[in-house]
Amino acid sequence: MGRLLDQLRWYKQKDDRGIMASLRCVLVDSKKHRAWPALHRLGVAITDKDSAYIAGFFVMHPNEDTKGNFGNTCLAIEKKRREKRSKDNKLTPTERRFQHLLNAEKGAELYGRLIRMVKLAKSNEVRVNYEQLETDLYFWNERTKTEWAAAFWSQSSSMHEED
Repeated sequence: MGRLLDQLRWYKQKDDRGIMASLRCVLVDSKKHRAWPALHRLGVAITDKDSAYIAGFFVMHPNEDTKGNFGNTCLAIEKKRREKRSKDNKLTPTERRFQHLLNAEKGAELYGRLIRMVKLAKSNEVRVNYEQLETDLYFWNERTKTEWAAAFWSQSSSMHEED
């Protein structure tokens, strides 16, 4: 699985803007066909949507992390946005988005919600662990969702409410 990310890092280091622009097209339904030659060059089957979206996410926001899962990423977004969790049942905007993400069905709904969260990560300068995200997308199930939720709503995350 790491082969794709190794290739993407190599193209990033080479500053190959052409392939990067082509791969960003994966994230726009009406432009996906423009990404197919670039995906082919990376050895990604056009039908492998998980890898295609990982490539698109990476070129959109290449700031990587090496630890944690996407629940940790969303928690970091919430902290950067200085959203305070309250004692009542009101969710922060990031919590609400994260909850919708966890409820998403694999496919267009999940990818669409991930695009918005990766854009939020980019705008808030939060790194993403693409290695783990790639694995989690391949094995999108209740266990993955539970691991993300545990990372987001951990005991240490509830402590930032009182900061």
